[in-house]
Amino acid sequence: MDATLADPLIGHLLDGRYRVESRIARGGMATVYVATDTRLDRAVALKIMHRELASDTDFVHRFIGEAKSVARLSHPNVVAVFDQGSDGEHLYLAMEYVPGRTLRDLLGERGRFGPAEALDLMVPILAGLGAAHQAGFVHRDVKPENVLITADGRVKVVDFGLARAVAAARYTKTGMVIGTAAYLAPEQVSRATADARSDVYAAGVMLFELLTGRQPHLADTPLAVAYKHVNETIPAPSSIVPGLPQAVDALLAVATSRDPGLRPDDASQLLRAVFDTRRRLPGASAFPPGAEMPAQRSHGQPAPPGQQWPHAQQGQPGRPGQQWNGAPPYTQASPPQGSMPYAPSPPPGQTPAAMAPAGPFPAPPPQGGDPQQSTISGVPGAPGAGARPAFARPAPSGGPGVFDGAPQMSGYRPEFFGAPASQNNNTLIVSTGGGGQPPRQRGGLADWLFSRRTAYLAGALAVVLVVALIVWWQSSGRYTRVPDVAGLATSTAATELRNLGFGVKMGAPQLDNQVPKGEVARTMPSSGSNALSGATITLISSAGPRMISVPNVTGKAVADAQKALVAAGLTPGAVQQQTSPTIPQGEVISTGPPAGTSWPQTRPVKLTVSAGIGLPDFTGQPKQVAEAWLQQHQLQVQEQPAGSTAQPQDNVVKQSPAPNSTITQGEVVTLYISTGPPVVQIPNVTGMQVHDARKQLEALGFQVNVIGFGGGTVLAFQPTGQAPKGATITIVAGPGG
Repeated sequence: MDATLADPLIGHLLDGRYRVESRIARGGMATVYVATDTRLDRAVALKIMHRELASDTDFVHRFIGEAKSVARLSHPNVVAVFDQGSDGEHLYLAMEYVPGRTLRDLLGERGRFGPAEALDLMVPILAGLGAAHQAGFVHRDVKPENVLITADGRVKVVDFGLARAVAAARYTKTGMVIGTAAYLAPEQVSRATADARSDVYAAGVMLFELLTGRQPHLADTPLAVAYKHVNETIPAPSSIVPGLPQAVDALLAVATSRDPGLRPDDASQLLRAVFDTRRRLPGASAFPPGAEMPAQRSHGQPAPPGQQWPHAQQGQPGRPGQQWNGAPPYTQASPPQGSMPYAPSPPPGQTPAAMAPAGPFPAPPPQGGDPQQSTISGVPGAPGAGARPAFARPAPSGGPGVFDGAPQMSGYRPEFFGAPASQNNNTLIVSTGGGGQPPRQRGGLADWLFSRRTAYLAGALAVVLVVALIVWWQSSGRYTRVPDVAGLATSTAATELRNLGFGVKMGAPQLDNQVPKGEVARTMPSSGSNALSGATITLISSAGPRMISVPNVTGKAVADAQKALVAAGLTPGAVQQQTSPTIPQGEVISTGPPAGTSWPQTRPVKLTVSAGIGLPDFTGQPKQVAEAWLQQHQLQVQEQPAGSTAQPQDNVVKQSPAPNSTITQGEVVTLYISTGPPVVQIPNVTGMQVHDARKQLEALGFQVNVIGFGGGTVLAFQPTGQAPKGATITIVAGPGG
């Protein structure tokens, strides 16, 4: 039996607003339906939580909070959340309905993608995730099933915040991990924590699947797969599909590092790495249509203040403020294949060789070390064990390393070995510093640092910073951006504004044809503008759509009636035909709703128009009645005898055209007139027994009525002679002689 037909929610009006039309899918936390928002007359996707979740009070509280937060996230690559609520035991989320298919469907159809196609697919996915990360959201369940692709190729990410609501409510069971095992980051399994870098890891797993057509870790149970993410490094895609560029291997190694500190901070940084890698693919000179290139700087240019490579942040233990220079660790003129898109500084005690990405790098074993003990990203036994991906090469102790124009930590030095027959075949080797004494710095660096000129320069910079801080405070620092609260309930909007430090007052409600009554239509100042911290924001709520009285257009021509509706401010709706014995053809019979009704301006008004005169049913009526009606409506009458029938004489037996037919003036209507029933001879039943007389008369088609004095013999009967068939014969009964 079709599961959709058996679903009791199909056809149900949820919360008095959403009519459930059909079921799309069922997942681990909810079932998704297509529904119609009867208030705004649009299709939506309804995600209805499973009953065991909806009955958890803590989950419901978290769910409502997450839904309100996610509803404020607006990005073309993120499925919008419109509404949330509950109806009895049903806890639901109303979202943008995106007809199409999932990335999982596309993977099932294609198997795998080439590197250029795979990276192009990741661009809109990472753009949506990056916008969410910038807004403070973590998805926690990034996977192909949560990526929707429309028929015209638009890509949207869905289901932000639901996994977080489940995790926050501690809705867990023994042996169950929140998320999808194949895409869980190691920290989600081992420490039950997740941040934007966990989404980056899942996006890397998804890129691996796009490139190879399979998931990186396979096992008999989901729990076994999850623990493989903790204990095993994801292999290079080229080990599954030979021939993939080393640059793609390097990108994937960075994104799926088991150490969160070695991954990009968020999806936006991973997106920039994807663009860099895509640019270096053989024959790749363009990006997907509409893709927004990340900020690009020429080799050696400093990054904007505060822009850092993943987790090289001020104050982070072991990473004292190393800045990312905005350029990858290679010259743009000669990018070596297989190099990492970014080069993070190593954590304390870890060499750059231990941070190199897994992949097919040529690497002899280091001197004096066991080749089987090499590590990649701090993971013993990872792919590439036995052949370190970088060489240890001495550099002057304490001398500054040079990494393709970017600042390096002392003791590290990248070098290129071998004659560069082809610049695309250069191998990047990151070495640890050896022993020896540091040479004296050329150019008198120490003398320059402690010179009077440097002191003056430092003082001037301090003054500039103070002035810049004052200007910033006066121009924007003391202002707060007014959030977009349109479409929220006034109480919810007021709470959100107060949480940001604003005062709130209510303005007079205004008619609004787009925003439902009781919700916020706009704010003063408007959303997106800057207001002083602590300023008062005026909320203007919707008084609902404008209501207009429907004018009386009965008897007007259709075109005139429609003009009258438009002049009144209403929208003419569908026109339906109906016969009318009184309204001429082409004129309006009635409106829906009736004239005088107060009607929302946004809703159309239906018109019922006369299709012409409808012929009544004259069957069984005297012909005089039919003739009078036909003559009154200027119709011609033609009569035909119908012969003997059960109808009384001169009654209409049938007619042509048939009843309810549409006719026009001057048309001929034929009436078939009854000549009455046939005449039958009445037999003489005097002296017969009553029951025998009754039997004989009924056999001739008469009705029999017996009266008398209690005897069983017929004394007399009336009428006598002849009578129409079906007439009643009265018998007088009495005692026999």
